[in-house]
Amino acid sequence: MFGDSSRGLAKLTDRPDFALVGVLRVPTAQSSPWTALARRLLLAVLLLAVATGVVYFGRNGYHDNAREEMSLLDAAYYATVSLSTTGYGDITPVTSEARLVNILVVTPLRILFLIVLVGTTLSVLTERSRQAFKIQRWRHSVRNHTVVVGYGTKGRTAVDAMLGDGVQPSDIVVVDTDPQVLETAANAGLVTVQGSATRSDVLRLAGVQRASAIVIAPNRDDTAVLVTLTAREINPKARISAAVREAENTHLLRQSGADSVVVSSETAGRLLGIATTTPSVVDMIEDLLTPEAGFAIAEREVEQEEVGGSPRHLRDIVLGVVRGGTLIRVGEPEVDALESSDKLLYLRHVQP
Repeated sequence: MFGDSSRGLAKLTDRPDFALVGVLRVPTAQSSPWTALARRLLLAVLLLAVATGVVYFGRNGYHDNAREEMSLLDAAYYATVSLSTTGYGDITPVTSEARLVNILVVTPLRILFLIVLVGTTLSVLTERSRQAFKIQRWRHSVRNHTVVVGYGTKGRTAVDAMLGDGVQPSDIVVVDTDPQVLETAANAGLVTVQGSATRSDVLRLAGVQRASAIVIAPNRDDTAVLVTLTAREINPKARISAAVREAENTHLLRQSGADSVVVSSETAGRLLGIATTTPSVVDMIEDLLTPEAGFAIAEREVEQEEVGGSPRHLRDIVLGVVRGGTLIRVGEPEVDALESSDKLLYLRHVQP
């Protein structure tokens, strides 16, 4: 059913870094266009000052039709008309030394001066080169990040939750096929990869093989199953969380390698049903799921003085104990005595 659409095409992971510009995007610091213009003008003035100084230092090698000796203003005038390629010819180098300086210094400065003032095309090329360098550096350094497949409502909300929990934007990679969606993600400071996550080379380009967590939130359940299978094959150790619309597909995702499966349609339906009778419960659940303020569900290690005690007697409101990777709810007899390797799920108060 799912053919390899990359057959006959070069894999993304085999392409050189400069060929990935536009597919893989590493965000850069945004600056005002007025700031960029001011920098260019400042560089142009600096080049003009260097050329003026060079000419004035060797002023004895120049002939001025208007006067015997060149002043600093004459040197600045000659540098200006030379760098702008105007060249009136009223001041000319006559000695061998002055002509050599014009060849080795003034002419390169003239070229650089023109590049600075007419640098739109060069700016585009420079940006591509900068992106290629950032891609190369990112691909060699990315480790223990989170890959989010699909940046729709579910994926975007998942990213917002991670950012609210303190995850850095540079540690999140978004994979999607929609350029406009990826533009939104890039504006949020996220690394983006354009392509279908059903292809293994796209996932490898996103660094799935070195990721610590993978969030799979496409719009179709069959896509979620295929992406989960591919991601689990590439990275057997990463924690995979996937979302599906229909509960009947939950077992397929778990068999494909998902550690956590969220049924989006049924979860929303339950909240809608609860809201008809006890809307305050829905408000509390929304509060727990929003990490920016109010209460949030968090996880922490068991402290040394808590070992051997009951989670019901701690200062925090403990909801469950994770032991050996398995969640055990508070109240079960096996967690009446905490162990040093346990982790606690508790309610944390978040200051806005």
